[in-house]
Amino acid sequence: MINMSEINAQSMLDVIDGRTSLGIEFGSTRIKAVLIDSSFTPIASGSYEWENKLENGIWTYPLEDVWKGLRVSYRRMAAEVFETYGETITTIGSIGFSAMMHGYLAFDKDDQLLTPFRTWRNAMTQEAEQLLTKNFHYNIPQRWSIAHLYQAILNKEEHIKEVTFLTTLAGYVHWQLTGEKVLGIGDASGMFPIDTATKNYHQGMKEIFDQLIEKEHIDLDLNQILPKILLAGEEGGKLTESGAYLIDPTGNLKPGIPICPPEGDAGTGMTATNSVAKRTGNISAGTSAFAMIVLEKELQEVHPEIDLVTTPTGELVAMVHTNNCSSEINAWMNLFEEFTNTLGMEISREKLFSVLFEKSLEGDPDCGGLLSYGYFSGENIMGVNEGRPLFVRTPESRFTLANFIRVHLASSFGAMRIGMDILKSEAVHIDRLVGHGGIFKTPEVGQRLLASAMEAPVTVMETAGEGGAWGIALLAAYMLDQSGQTLEAFLANDVFAGDTGTTISPSKEELAGYQVFIERYREGIEIEKTAITKLR
Repeated sequence: MINMSEINAQSMLDVIDGRTSLGIEFGSTRIKAVLIDSSFTPIASGSYEWENKLENGIWTYPLEDVWKGLRVSYRRMAAEVFETYGETITTIGSIGFSAMMHGYLAFDKDDQLLTPFRTWRNAMTQEAEQLLTKNFHYNIPQRWSIAHLYQAILNKEEHIKEVTFLTTLAGYVHWQLTGEKVLGIGDASGMFPIDTATKNYHQGMKEIFDQLIEKEHIDLDLNQILPKILLAGEEGGKLTESGAYLIDPTGNLKPGIPICPPEGDAGTGMTATNSVAKRTGNISAGTSAFAMIVLEKELQEVHPEIDLVTTPTGELVAMVHTNNCSSEINAWMNLFEEFTNTLGMEISREKLFSVLFEKSLEGDPDCGGLLSYGYFSGENIMGVNEGRPLFVRTPESRFTLANFIRVHLASSFGAMRIGMDILKSEAVHIDRLVGHGGIFKTPEVGQRLLASAMEAPVTVMETAGEGGAWGIALLAAYMLDQSGQTLEAFLANDVFAGDTGTTISPSKEELAGYQVFIERYREGIEIEKTAITKLR
């Protein structure tokens, strides 16, 4: 048994000697920094809450919030290190940055942003999505960078003439801190289709795109404006002096620290759950949700509901992405919190979540006939282009608190279940499915509902709450690994050895109940679509 004081002593030496790795992830609602020691254990963290804003019909984040959140999360992490070990951070072994995938950040020749950051949450590129998918014979989701670029071309937006660089949020942060216009292959696969043989942008589809934009009298070379692709294990550059100041204005953090390729939250989720091998999968559940299944072979058909992306090493992955997951749950929790505060009851938000989540286990397997669509934004899988959160019941529904909480948990995985049904039709096999994200913080509850939705056992590890920030810290640590082993071997042998997590399999009753619910969910979508047309 390892002595805790020995761990702390080793961690302190790691901090002093710079044998740590730092991961910072820009998530949908939180920017989080996680510092790990040489045993890959998180030893300090810091975070900053932020929210996207709907401005002029576009979901966006101001770039000044990016830098404020970076500094605050780093400062809080560094303060925790000082409080725990009495050491001020001056250097770190390696750093990595990740962020929500996709979206649109376009810059001109003077490196000036041409239009506000268009996030993954926007469902405004339907025409581009359809035309690109048809011509590429490859699914191009609305949130992909190339869909945003082509839609801007079709819309004849003035800024298109000035575009010289296009990147993602993670790529932007990395560029500003290193001067390098590069991107990890997993994040790049959400910008433009990847040729998994060459580990680069698909040149055949690039030529088709050239022909399409020629008709619009636009001359853009994707090979010039897209970031250079790097694989996990390669170095993405070093922290510059100005970059060090952007992270730590106190001047304590020194430049020259190696930084791994920036990745998207899908790649860091796969890494954080040891799900980079073929026939493994993970499900990340937060503001949005996605299931990532590493494929043995390409899919036979083009499915608009299924994205094809890659692992951080370039292996093909089927991604079932849903724009909405926990936002509606959080909104109801805010209401319950307001209710308890009004009554003068001091109940922590953490306890509120825990008690109500556990209450849901008393509900009916089919959620008592209740129905919910927690669509704060459009949901492409369901053919819904705008958000209208909706709760529906009939006079015969069993309207209890347990069923009310349960239906919101069940519906948070509803759209994803429909996407997973498509993968089953392609005979995709999964040996292992791991869940991670905030919805799993209350033991068993979210995990059990997800197992019912996926019709498969679901494993949650102790590190589930660390999420993508830990995942990108691991990728930063892997960059320093000198053994020559693959990322898959590094994770299995060095990081997750002996960590099997907790696995829950759904009961027959739970499977049958969720099947009844999902059929109701499918049939009721017309109510949601009607709400969009009537509630303006």
